[in-house]
Amino acid sequence: ALRKAIEGIGTTEKTLIDILTQRSNAQRQLICKAYQDATGRTLCDALEGDTNGHFEDILVALITPPAKFDCQEFIQATKGAGTTESILIELFASRSNHQIKAMCDAYLAETGRALIHDLKSEVSGDFEKTLLILAEGKRDESTNVDMAKAKEDAKILYEAGEKTWGTDESKFIDILCHRSVPQLRQTLVEYKSLSGKTLQESIEREVSGRLEEILVAITIPYKLFLNKKHLYFCQGAGTTESTLTRIIVSRSEVDLQDIKAEYKKLFGTSLYSDIESETSGDFCQTLLKICGEDGK
Repeated sequence: ALRKAIEGIGTTEKTLIDILTQRSNAQRQLICKAYQDATGRTLCDALEGDTNGHFEDILVALITPPAKFDCQEFIQATKGAGTTESILIELFASRSNHQIKAMCDAYLAETGRALIHDLKSEVSGDFEKTLLILAEGKRDESTNVDMAKAKEDAKILYEAGEKTWGTDESKFIDILCHRSVPQLRQTLVEYKSLSGKTLQESIEREVSGRLEEILVAITIPYKLFLNKKHLYFCQGAGTTESTLTRIIVSRSEVDLQDIKAEYKKLFGTSLYSDIESETSGDFCQTLLKICGEDGK
């Protein structure tokens, strides 16, 4: 069906959108292999030859293996003068150990260099320390929750921040970078019970800049994608199509449902309707198809 859509007279964009948005990434990799076996040409080359602009970018993103996609985003974020720290926060705060290792392996294969080595030259201070711990991919990923440990960690965080003059950032970095997501969720509960504030509120009061952003992102990963500075059109600052592509594609099989629900709560409008009003053409239709009509 893809071959017919691409090789016929004029590209049938609807077929491309319907097939590529309604398959998992694993299924798309099998489709890519079958396409190359049948045509002798990669599907990526075919799409690049027959589509263009943001529509081409999102279709290519959809058929790119996740580790390679993350690797390309890392390269883009660290290319040239200046580093796009918001993308680094996104890549390391929201990915699992396995995903981070796969990205590092893809980076080594692509560049011949260790990702961690290159990361060190791009960042500094406590922000660097936090990123490097996450980049090692050794965060606890067990699903068990130790209630006593959660209480203890909440007390340590409270005493390192709200309870004292000045902030011991190292305590925040150590606990947030090493505990599992379920463990951190319980720590958030214990922290609020102890301090009367959410941990996010305390981080925002006690820490600033990129360190604040990454620590908040670690505590509630999907909220990272709702960061007003990070995202998009909802604040009237213009749409960043590459950001939309990266977030919608990379989170489509992870927590896009959570992002859609929180988006509506936060901004009073649906992600679906904002995409519909702020983007256009086949690029818009592709994003909407991934989002799903349940998000209207």
